[in-house]
Amino acid sequence: MFDIKQKNDNAESGEAKLIEIYKKLPDSEREKLISFAEFTAANCEPRDIQIEKPVFVERPEDESVVAGIKRLSAVYHMVDRSKILHETSALMAEHMMQGRAAAEVIDDVEALFERTYEKQFGVPARETIEES
Repeated sequence: MFDIKQKNDNAESGEAKLIEIYKKLPDSEREKLISFAEFTAANCEPRDIQIEKPVFVERPEDESVVAGIKRLSAVYHMVDRSKILHETSALMAEHMMQGRAAAEVIDDVEALFERTYEKQFGVPARETIEES
């Protein structure tokens, strides 16, 4: 049997628990776990998930890259930042090591957070206004 520590009963601990179990299974058993999860999802009422929208804060003039990343981390606090750590670090390195302009790097970091939000939640990060 698997030795899995008890965690709080919330989505993150459940997800982590499933991933931990999945990693320990041989390939043939992984397929069974996926099939069971798909079967369960198809045969239950979907949860009413409230997707939190980002609250945008105006970018200060002459904002540093570090300050920009902190601002965007607060705006997009609901995004799983572990999924963008590598790319964020690479952008920061471009600024620090190659002298790329802070404003350009912040633009790219902002686009990265926005793409990640939209991929994670399946909705646009920004409200769009339809023209008449």
